[in-house]
Amino acid sequence: MRWNAWNLLLLVPFLMLVVPWFNYDSPRLFGLPFFYWSQFAFVPIGVLCVGLVFRMTRTEPEAPSAGGASVDELDEGARS
Repeated sequence: MRWNAWNLLLLVPFLMLVVPWFNYDSPRLFGLPFFYWSQFAFVPIGVLCVGLVFRMTRTEPEAPSAGGASVDELDEGARS
């Protein structure tokens, strides 16, 4: 895997695991304590982060290089 700064966004969904930051009763939203609705809010935030990282880090497929090893030479199961 190649390093890319966009990959740091994948750490954002892990913020919801830091329970002391969110373990509060107020403010309430539709009668739900802050802890529960903040956890629900992190689901689409996590999906957006993963989707954005996927979109920004995907690359075009690489064309096979000419003159390289053949498929049979690269096959690990074809040891003779």
